[in-house]
Amino acid sequence: MHSLIRWLVLISLLFTICRAYRGWLLNKAFFKFDNTVRYITVTIVHIQLTIGLWLYFISPIVHYFLYNFNTAVHQRQIRFFGMEHITVMLISIVLITIGSAKAKRKTTDKEKFRTIAIWFSIALVLILSSIPWAFSPLTSRPYFRPF
Repeated sequence: MHSLIRWLVLISLLFTICRAYRGWLLNKAFFKFDNTVRYITVTIVHIQLTIGLWLYFISPIVHYFLYNFNTAVHQRQIRFFGMEHITVMLISIVLITIGSAKAKRKTTDKEKFRTIAIWFSIALVLILSSIPWAFSPLTSRPYFRPF
C-alpha cells in the first residue's frame, strides 16, 4: 500500500502545486475546488504517513538498524530506511501541513496560492530526493510492488 500510495501523493502534490502556481502568477481566484484540492492532498499525505509509520515500527530493517546502530549506520540501505527516509519524509509532511494551515488562514487569494506553491514545492523536492526510486544510488525499490 505504501508503495502504491506514493503515486497518489506525487500526483496530488503536482496537481496542487500546478494549480497554486497558476493561481499565484496569473492572479486567479481561489475557489472552493482549490481548497478541496489542498485538503485532499494533505489527507493523502497523512494517510501515507500513517502507513509509513506502521511499516517503520514493524520493519525488520529498522529493527536491525535500531538494535545494531553502530554497524548499521555504515550500511547504506539499512541507514536509508532506518534514518534518512523517515527523517526527510517527516520533515516534508510537516512542511505540507504547515503550508496548508498557513494557506487556510491567508486573507487574499494570491497569498493562499503563493503559500501553497512555496511550502508544497519545497516538500515535493524533499520527497523526490528520498523516495527509493529504482534508479536511485541511495537504495532502490521497484516502481510498483505486488501485494
